[in-house]
Amino acid sequence: MSEPADRHANKDGDAHPEFVMRLRERISQSVLSITSGSGPTLDYAHPPGDPGLFGPDAVCWKVHADFTSMMIGGISALMLQALHPLALAGVWDHSTFRTDMRGRLRRTATFIAGTTYGSRADALALVERVKRIHLSVTGIAPDGRPYRASDPALLTWVHVAEVSSFLAAHLRYVNPSLSLAQQDRYYAEVAMIARLLGAIDVPTTRAQVAEYLSSMRPELEAGARTHEVVRLLRHAAPPDRPLMKPAVGLMLNAGVDLLPPWAQHMLGFTPLARVRAALARPGVRIVGPVIRWAHVNAVSKRAKRRVAGKDDV
Repeated sequence: MSEPADRHANKDGDAHPEFVMRLRERISQSVLSITSGSGPTLDYAHPPGDPGLFGPDAVCWKVHADFTSMMIGGISALMLQALHPLALAGVWDHSTFRTDMRGRLRRTATFIAGTTYGSRADALALVERVKRIHLSVTGIAPDGRPYRASDPALLTWVHVAEVSSFLAAHLRYVNPSLSLAQQDRYYAEVAMIARLLGAIDVPTTRAQVAEYLSSMRPELEAGARTHEVVRLLRHAAPPDRPLMKPAVGLMLNAGVDLLPPWAQHMLGFTPLARVRAALARPGVRIVGPVIRWAHVNAVSKRAKRRVAGKDDV
């Protein structure tokens, strides 16, 4: 007698041979290892019915749902953020990123996922946690200027560099048809998080973001520290998972390719390097759907079940 069709069914009710399920799990764990480690652990399944800060109809729920595009956007954002001397000084003096780049990526991923998909209480707790950390991040930059991570203007820079990169990656690799109105809605939604952290004059539309980035260019520079950030990103693959090195390299090149042309030029990427980065696009379009398939229990899916009041078992 043959086995029941659902013997190896996953949570979505799809039947798969056992080896496919094992493959799915192996891919998922390998990819998640890039940002896995110690840190806040959030329960995205509870409490039932809690929509969090945004709810599943929000555009940010869609934009932040894809692991591959978010990793690429996050890598691009780190390089863009590192062009601001004061923002970089705070990270350089008060972060362990030089010895733990994965930790830096993990903390960013946890904050974005938690404030997007977590319960309202968890999301607000993450915001308060980051605000407390920022209070202790103060110092003097190499050019003699004082800095503080709680500076509203710096918070705006970090936010815009981040969310503009996330949206650019989503448009390139997930949904290039996202309407202009939806893109503006995305910026308006995520501006709430920046304001909760203490940012001011936060851009809330595509036009305002473009104008803001243009206005910031005279304040940006690429020094030795900036180039060190790029070098460290190249070694972000988990050492115990050598098969992830090509994937991380692919995402890094895609992150470079995602940067505005002026930022690529400032970072010293040569025309050959820019061509090599552009060649990452077809690779990402192959890898992205595989990672999406493997993430059967992504946090966005768990959060949707929570909002719908379904048990996450």
